[in-house]
Amino acid sequence: MSSRRPTFRHPDLPENDLGYTRRDYEGAVSTLCAGCGHDSISNAIIQACYELSLEPHRVVKLSGIGCSSKTPAYFLGKSHGFNSVHGRMPSVATGANLANKDLLYIGVSGDGDTASIGMGQFVHIVRRNLNMTYIVMNNGCYGLTKGQDSATTDRGSASRKGHPSPFEAIDLCQLAIQMGSGFVARGFSGDKAQLVPMLKAAITHKGFALVDVISPCVTFNNTVTSTKSYQWVRDHREATATVDFIPPRQEITTQYEPGTTQSVTLHDSSVIQLYKSGDSLDITNRRSALDGLERHREKGHLLTGILHMNEDLKDTHAILETTDTPLNALTEKELCPGDQVLAQIVEAYR
Repeated sequence: MSSRRPTFRHPDLPENDLGYTRRDYEGAVSTLCAGCGHDSISNAIIQACYELSLEPHRVVKLSGIGCSSKTPAYFLGKSHGFNSVHGRMPSVATGANLANKDLLYIGVSGDGDTASIGMGQFVHIVRRNLNMTYIVMNNGCYGLTKGQDSATTDRGSASRKGHPSPFEAIDLCQLAIQMGSGFVARGFSGDKAQLVPMLKAAITHKGFALVDVISPCVTFNNTVTSTKSYQWVRDHREATATVDFIPPRQEITTQYEPGTTQSVTLHDSSVIQLYKSGDSLDITNRRSALDGLERHREKGHLLTGILHMNEDLKDTHAILETTDTPLNALTEKELCPGDQVLAQIVEAYR
């Protein structure tokens, strides 16, 4: 069975400042599990780009491998896109950005794609302050390969097989702040009221902007004692086909005021505590941001909101003092100025 997005739209759909409707920022129909938090993030990206009145053809979407990295197909269907190999999206983004700095770059990754195989590339793209928005769809597991723990899984958190993780979790927000990122934020996929403005702020930020989004995975409801689990079904079925069935689930949504804590029940009945940042956190101070994250971690809270911002940092092009003209627009005359100029350069180093 296949599905297609209907081509008909009401002729009076509202338009943004450029005359685009929200439909112009949509993509293909999602093939992710029904109720997946990643689809909520995709819709938030669509809404943010629509409200910012971005020209779709000026946006570049990049991703790696994983459930999260499939999502660029589901938004901004009229934009440029590149799906790289596992964990290597940062290097592709760097090359594209250096070639043409006039485009807007949105990278989408997951907690496995970023915090494990891609960690070596992630830390360097942060410290180089590449001008891009880097969105992590963080569900604490490898959802594409049946739910193994990822590097962001909290210590003591039970995996889909019921075994608590024995390792400390990597906090990507703390790491990005320590590495010098000028914009760091964390959101929840079901809190559209917070997530859309946060994405708009990240996209308009000059320099590297990390948005770590907690995104519930419907496969969390998968304990071995449940008759609805994959393992129970495999043990109690006749072998007719090697397929998995993921039952449709409702999207998890929530809304709560700044400075308050909200308990959110996930699909497996486990509970996470979200704390929305209030005025007590000085987001312009790196030490204050790190202290705030650690203080709430000790309480078992996930601190959400814009956690750190520094608009005075130079981006990669300013650091390297590249030409104002995008590198891909330079002519042969500018790239190859001749033997006389080369001789002058060599002479300067004598």
